[in-house]
Order: sequence, then structure tokens, then C-alpha cells
Amino acid sequence: MNQTAIPRPEYPRPQFVRAAWINLNGTWSYRTDRPESGEARGFQHDAPFTETITVPFCRESRLSGIGDTDFCDSVWYRRTVTLPADWQRPGRHTLLHIGACDYKTSVWVNGQHVGDHTGGYVSFSCDISHALKAGENTLTVRATDHVRTHEQPGGKQSDQYASYGCMYTRTTGIWQTVWLENLPEAYISHTKYYPDIDRQKLVIEAQTVGGEGLTLAASASYAGKPMGHGEVTVHGGKAVLELPLNELYLWEVGAGRLYDLTLTFGEDRADSYFGMRRIECRDGILYLNGKPVFQRLVLDQGFYPDGIYTAPTAAELEADIDRSLAMGFNGARLHQKVFEPQFLSLCDRKGYIVWGEHANWGLDIARQTAYENFLPEWCEVLARDFNHPAIIGWCPLNETQLNQNPAFVRLLATVTRQYDRTRLYIDASGWTHIPGLTDIMDIHDYEQDPAAFAERLAPLAGDGTYNVHRIFGHGHELEARPTFVSEYGGIRWAPSDAAGWGYGQAPLSEQEFLDRFKGLTEVLLFHPRMGALCYTQLTDVEQELNGLYTYDRKPKFDPAFMHAVLTQKAAIEE
Repeated sequence: MNQTAIPRPEYPRPQFVRAAWINLNGTWSYRTDRPESGEARGFQHDAPFTETITVPFCRESRLSGIGDTDFCDSVWYRRTVTLPADWQRPGRHTLLHIGACDYKTSVWVNGQHVGDHTGGYVSFSCDISHALKAGENTLTVRATDHVRTHEQPGGKQSDQYASYGCMYTRTTGIWQTVWLENLPEAYISHTKYYPDIDRQKLVIEAQTVGGEGLTLAASASYAGKPMGHGEVTVHGGKAVLELPLNELYLWEVGAGRLYDLTLTFGEDRADSYFGMRRIECRDGILYLNGKPVFQRLVLDQGFYPDGIYTAPTAAELEADIDRSLAMGFNGARLHQKVFEPQFLSLCDRKGYIVWGEHANWGLDIARQTAYENFLPEWCEVLARDFNHPAIIGWCPLNETQLNQNPAFVRLLATVTRQYDRTRLYIDASGWTHIPGLTDIMDIHDYEQDPAAFAERLAPLAGDGTYNVHRIFGHGHELEARPTFVSEYGGIRWAPSDAAGWGYGQAPLSEQEFLDRFKGLTEVLLFHPRMGALCYTQLTDVEQELNGLYTYDRKPKFDPAFMHAVLTQKAAIEE
């Protein structure tokens, strides 16, 4: 199938690839629905749509062909598709997948309602087999998005007409690939991979649809060389398969060694991959495969000038990782956004460590709606991204207030740890922590004077405490010592734009910037108890001008300088 004529043509789920699929990106009919009366007016049937939009780009973006950044709480999409004849054989399943659509989504096929989803950041699917007909089929999608209510996760999407401070252009509706997949009557619906480096095996938990008594088989290889095979009989739609490996190749920082994996279940076949690694936390320090790792992270918010939430190409996703590596970082906080599987797969292959987050900003977690509008989607995040070796930890919340619904924060921790005991966990990044919930105590500190920064952190080398983020008045004393400054720097540099936003007083010269960057970074690298840093940020985003690259991805300074600073040996690496 020639997919080169449409935007974002690559397979959208690179860790679980099947052969029978159709990419639906490209031109769709489109209509706004500001009064949210479209369903009553028959938009799901044959009411005329007078505009077009380029999927998967949101309506606010230039790449969508619309570029309207004003509020619009409801939008509709429609297109037709003709399926291959063999897709509609008796017993076959056709699934419609939407990579992400912000925020509440409803889907119709030939005017028949086939599914709904709540949440703007995670992939979802509908089995549309029962609604299909021979020949041409009409797909209709509605998205409603009430970002101003503060009852849904919105991340860094502005709740005002214009962008401001560290809040940016909104994303409404579809913003990741829409695609169809055809499956046999019995198929694998979900997997969890548990690497066991001590016993040199992979444990696979699988869920299936149909096929009671069929055999689930797994074959692994590395660089084309067979590494192991395992089989198990499926009962009750579940199975656990152990896959011994002939040779052990460890997944490490900067060395994304991946095994290829083929899974078969009756007529179903999926091509996958996995990494063999073990994550531990000792005294607030990340240990990977038994060795301490200093996390040299950068804050990556995943915004693009022409696509907003959506990178124009997969190559641009990879380029952002390479830009970070060129500066000397070994990973990123994927900040206030759930990044797409294509990006995570690239991290896996490059040995680029990342923290998975959710876009909790915009949601008031003190409200009851936080439970119903955040928790289910967070569980979907965990389920979708569990198998990516590059994700070393989860952090669902950012900068919560003191005593802001601690019961909800505890519930998130319980749910996350029940689902995933293989990774690190931070309950709420930066300002407040509940004792006993977090593996790593992290803080945000945008002090711009390296000497004052060092003085503030010096007591942590002994038994001192730290007043959290006193700059913004949310201070309280931590009972444990932080080992991760997960936001620092944020140095504003845009001499041609004095009105741009950033932290603290902007340097007056390039040399002053470089000296400040070096001084702040070395305070953290050489601190005897510090195990991680995260610099704000990789790129400028709209009016926020504290990136190491501009918004259009041009380096502000020689990456070699930052690389030399960041790759100095940290104190914990001695």
C-alpha cells in the first residue's frame, strides 16, 4: 500500500505491528459546532460539511489547513472509505483506531453509533465490523472539548483567548493518526512484557479475544539471530508465557538494545520488540541493571510551530531526540502531555530515558470530577505504554498545592503501583509530596544565581531540609532529602524579543548565559546526594523563550558547549 501521499504515513503503533491496516490521515470533511447541536441537526448522518481539514493536525494548527485558534467546543469530521473485500469475510474484525482526540469523542459508521471515548491524550479503538457494508462506508467523528471548565486534563493548553506565560495554543479534536486494522476472529488484544535479567527470560502476560484453547506462541531474535521460543495454551482470554533467551543483551542508557519479538495466536500475528533491563531506586538514585545512572534530563513539552501538539513528520520527532542528545542530555521529562507511541519507540531504540506524565494542568484535582476525568485515562496511559523500556518512571501530577485532595494523590499512587511495580514513581512533581508515596523526592527551583543555588542545596548534603519552591510562596519543609531537581534553569534568551516570557532576569550577554548555565548545572552534577537534573527546556514554545533551541528548532548556542558541561562526571558516578 502506497502511504507516501498522506501526512504522517508511518505505522502508528510501532511496538505491535500487523500487516492489514489502512491509514486514514489526509483530507476529511469538517464542520464546527459552536452551539453543540450537531447531533440534533443530523451531522452524524448526511448534513453537509462545507469545510475540509487535514488529519491528524488539530484545527488550531496551520498544518490542518484551518488555523483557527479561537475557542470552539465541538467539531465534526467525516470521510468515506472502501475496504478490501477480504476484510469483510465472516468472522473478521475491523477496528477503527484514533491515536488521540481531545477531549470527548463519539464515532458513527454509516450513521450508526459505534463508540465513545473520554480523554484527549490516549489511543482508543472501536470494533466497527457490525456497522460496515459492501462498497463505500462513511465515518463520522465528533469531538467536544471544554478546556475552560477546569474539569478535564488540558496540560499547557491556554484557558484564555490567547497564549500567556507558560500556557500555549489549544488543541481541539483529532491530533494523532486515524487508522483501520483488520483482524481474524481470534486475536491478541493486549500484552505486558516483564524482562527478567537475572533469569535471562521475558515473561509475557497476554489477553485475547476468542480462540479458547488456541496456542499463543512467541519467538525472539536479536540482530536476526534466533534467541528463544515459547508457547502456552490460552484459557479464559488470558495467558502467561515465559520466553527463555539464549543470550542476554541489556538495554542501557545510550544503547537501546532491542530484541525482535513475533507473537502468533491462531491466524493472528504481530511483530513487536522488547528491551531487557531492570530499574531500581536506592536512596533516591536510579539504578539501571545494577548500576547508578545520573539522569541528565531536559524538559520536552512536545509543541510544534505548525502542528501544535502534532509533529509534522516522524523524522521531526526523531530530530528532537537527537537535538537533546547533541546538548549532552540522556533523557527527558515528557512534560504535561502524553507523547505518541512513535516518539516512545524512537526513545526505546536510542536508549533515551524518559518519565511518563499526564497533562494534569487545567484540571482542578480538588473537584470530584478529577476521579472520573483523570483516573480512567491515566490507567489507559499505563496500559498503552507499559512495554516501552525507555520509560523509567511515572509521574501523573505536576506542581500540586499543599493539601490539594491528598486522597486523590494517594489513590493515583496505589493504582499506578498496582499496575506497574517495575518502574519508579513520583506522586506529584516539584512542590508537594506525601510521605511514603514517592520513590524520588524531586523539587523545582528556578534560582538564577549559581552561588545562591549552591547555598540553598548545600544542607541536603547532610541532614538539612529544603523549603519547596519558596519563590512562588508554596513553601513547606520536606521531610526527606530531594535527589532530583526536576526543573531548573529556564534561562530566558531572546535578545530580539524583550517581551518574551521566562524565569528570572534574562542575561545581558551570550557569555553571561553560558556562565549561568554552566554554574547552575555544575551545582547539581557535583552535589554528593543529587541523582538527577532536568533543565527547562529543550525548545522555546510560543512566547516562552527559555529553550536551548528556538521554537523552529535552531540552536541558540553551540550544542558542544552544553554537551561538555552536562557530560562531566557527576558526584554519584565517582
